[in-house]
Amino acid sequence: MDAVIFDLDGVLVDSETTWDEVRRAVVAEHGGTWRPEATRAQQGMSTPEWANYLVETLGARLTPDEIARTVIDEMAARYADRPPVIDGADQVVREISRHWPVAIASSSPPVLIHSFLTACDLTSLVPVAVSSEEVAAGKPAPDVYLRAATLLNVEASRCAAVEDSTNGLRAAFAADMTVFAVPNPHFPPDPAVLRDATVLPNLAALPRSLSDAAHSGK
Repeated sequence: MDAVIFDLDGVLVDSETTWDEVRRAVVAEHGGTWRPEATRAQQGMSTPEWANYLVETLGARLTPDEIARTVIDEMAARYADRPPVIDGADQVVREISRHWPVAIASSSPPVLIHSFLTACDLTSLVPVAVSSEEVAAGKPAPDVYLRAATLLNVEASRCAAVEDSTNGLRAAFAADMTVFAVPNPHFPPDPAVLRDATVLPNLAALPRSLSDAAHSGK
């Protein structure tokens, strides 16, 4: 194992419910109708993908560019003081960065990824941060993970990926990475997708699990 690549939302930042709340409010305000499957459908989508979904599928009466700006501006406002960092997440990243190169591969827009890195003083320890806005397709496509591995100059198959959602896990598996799952308590992933992952009770268990995997040659 030559590198560790983290998802952001739901793994390092407890933001999935905030994304959901903001998107629901914007859709309702602009004449759309939320659907029961909408939350899970959008997990892992890039900004252009979920913006199109809110307009074309849920019927919000804005252009995709307008709805993307509206949602991201509200998310940035909520991140202004400090992103909702999961307890101990920054310390876990610090510990792992002492042993492996570290990257972030996220569906969040770059402004929110960098807000997290800056707030936690991790910019120098995380040399690669890729948003799915910067690749052809969001999760469950593997593009964002493959791009992060390329920028780290590491073979994707030699990377560990840390994920929490169904689409994120599928993306990491599609990239041929060793997958560690910290299941999202608000939106639990599909049990069938967890079958081939190393499932952890929480993020704090990751350093030990990575070390065990490295020593066992997995």
